[in-house]
Amino acid sequence: MKRLATIVIVAMALAAGASAAFAVTPPGHAALRSAEWNSIQLVIDDQLKALKAGDGAKAMSYAAPGLRKQFGTPERFMRMVREGFRPLLDARSVAFLDGAVVDGITIQPLQLVLPDNTVVVALYRMERQKDGVWRVAGCVIAPSKAQST
Repeated sequence: MKRLATIVIVAMALAAGASAAFAVTPPGHAALRSAEWNSIQLVIDDQLKALKAGDGAKAMSYAAPGLRKQFGTPERFMRMVREGFRPLLDARSVAFLDGAVVDGITIQPLQLVLPDNTVVVALYRMERQKDGVWRVAGCVIAPSKAQST
């Protein structure tokens, strides 16, 4: 529960524009090198492309095993995205914000500008697999006070 509370606090701060404050990894946690953040961002970008193309199987391939098991089929996965994560599909522009490792959880925020210029932040929880590959372990869409022009 404490971990969830920490993520929610980080989410609110990131949505309010304080991403730089969380770019530093807390003491006691291994820092990620820029190459790791680049790998994480590539996974998210590739998954977004697959989602927008309607390719559920490919989009699901970027998910961590727990998510794949939870949704079972690409059709269920795509339905979940369409019903609960519509901003990922509708965004007219996206920008990666500074990521953070919070209580050992790797979070990669993504700013989404929607067609009506509303800005939201997608907080991706990333999980490194045993083979070293990063996969999406979850996502939360957080509101933002920012408005695009």
